[in-house]
Amino acid sequence: MKNIVSLKWLLARMYESDVVIVDCRFQLGKPESGREAYNESHIPGAVYLDLEKDLSSAITEHGGRHPLPDIAELTGTLSRAGIGNDSRVIAYDDQGGAMASRLWWLLKYLGHEQVFVLDEGFTAWKNAGFPVSADQKILIPSPFFATVQHNMLVEVDEVQEKLGKAGVTLIDSREGARYRGEVEPIDRVAGHIPGAINRFWAEGRGADGQWKSAEEQAVRFEGLAQDGETIVYCGSGVTACPNVLALQEAGFTNVRLYAGSWSDWISYEGNPIAVGDE
Repeated sequence: MKNIVSLKWLLARMYESDVVIVDCRFQLGKPESGREAYNESHIPGAVYLDLEKDLSSAITEHGGRHPLPDIAELTGTLSRAGIGNDSRVIAYDDQGGAMASRLWWLLKYLGHEQVFVLDEGFTAWKNAGFPVSADQKILIPSPFFATVQHNMLVEVDEVQEKLGKAGVTLIDSREGARYRGEVEPIDRVAGHIPGAINRFWAEGRGADGQWKSAEEQAVRFEGLAQDGETIVYCGSGVTACPNVLALQEAGFTNVRLYAGSWSDWISYEGNPIAVGDE
């Protein structure tokens, strides 16, 4: 797998000088819980980055619930965390890889290739008897220069323009009931973007909590054109990221994130909404 590393892989390399381990644990609705969990225990040497404080910008009228961070601010955050252009970054969480995948995507978007998500996550690491620590690493800043990959991102106007166009696949990453508009626990409007198909992000992992192989990911996205344009969204641009990663593993070459996602889409009055199955 190109973007996922195993617990044992990290155990063997965790003290190498170019490795930066990032704890991304975060629970929606309990914004302090991730930092608290990190303070209690984490993989030795890991730094903590917070989904809402570090990996998102402030909420405004548009842009969704987790707007992308300002590029200059994000590169500053990464530099202060000791992430430089030559760092190998391994991100982990305890949320099935959703939060770690957000950091993975952001680093890829900034042109950083050497970034990976840790398979299974922190609890599995601890349960395997691997070392944990409450000590916080002294951070030595490292210069990080971004080369923004604009082709990885799509904004609302482009999604509007591409609705129903041949050769474009729109994937909604939320669970089926939210996609169909039967329930909506977070956003003020239920439903999905017309024409989108549903591939629940959490199905990228098996019952054992491990990420599925490239072949198994390909089965999830069977029938979709690997070289066609694929646009992925979710509720706020976070859980779409593990689907972007899964699509890349499955061999898809033109995968873009609609970062504002459903929460951005419904912030525009005239945008059409669909319910039920497509």
